Amino acid sequence: MKIAILLYPGFTALDAIGPYEMLVHAPGVEMMLVAKEKGLLTGEKSVFKIMPSHCFASVTKCDILLIPGGPGETDAALDPETIQWIQRVDATTTFTTSVCTGSLILAKAGLLAGKSATTHWAAAETLEALGVNYRAERWVQDGKIITAAGVSAGIDMALFLLSDLLGETEAKTMQLGVEYDPKPPFNCGSVATADPEIHSKLSQDFAQSMGPRYKRLLENEPSI
Repeated sequence: MKIAILLYPGFTALDAIGPYEMLVHAPGVEMMLVAKEKGLLTGEKSVFKIMPSHCFASVTKCDILLIPGGPGETDAALDPETIQWIQRVDATTTFTTSVCTGSLILAKAGLLAGKSATTHWAAAETLEALGVNYRAERWVQDGKIITAAGVSAGIDMALFLLSDLLGETEAKTMQLGVEYDPKPPFNCGSVATADPEIHSKLSQDFAQSMGPRYKRLLENEPSI
C-alpha cells in the first residue's frame, strides 16, 4: 500500500506528521513524502525543516494521497505543477485525503466539486466559496475523499482510514501503540466549546492573517 504525503513550503507539520505516525507502521505500507523537488523543505514559521523522500516526477500513482494544510496552502493551490500532480495521482488512488486547509488545495484541483468536506473552522467560508458543502465535523468522507478538520483532526482521520483499510483491531492496536488518549486541560478545542471572547479574538487574528491569501485563492486559478 503506497501512501504519498504532499509537502510544500509553509505546510503545518502536525497536519502531515500526525497521520504519518498513525499509518507508517501499518503492515505493507510504503510511505512517500513528496515535494515538487527533492531538497530540504521548510514548513510553517520557517523553523521546521524536512527532506522529502520523493519528487513529483518519481511518483505517478499511489493508493492513498494526503494533502496537509498550512499558511503555504494558497501558493500550493495556485501552483500549476502541484495541481497537475495532485490530479494525476488522484486518478490512481483508493483514497484522497486532506488535513486542515489542505482541503482548499483539493478544491482548487477540482476534486471537491459537488462534495461535502471539512476544513479548519476559520477557512469554512472560503471552502464554501469554492463550491464545497462544508460540514463542521472532525472528519468527513464523501466517496473516496476524506477530509479532516484543523491540524490535530488528522490523527483521528488517519485512524478512521486505517480501520477502513485494515480493520478496527489494527486501528485500535495503533491507537494504543502511540498512546493516543487525548485529555486536554481545557474544553476549548472547537467553536462549539470555546469561550466566546477567545473565539472572537482568534477569528479577528485569523481574518487578518488568512484574509489576504484567501482573497488570492478565490480570485486566481492555477494556469493549467
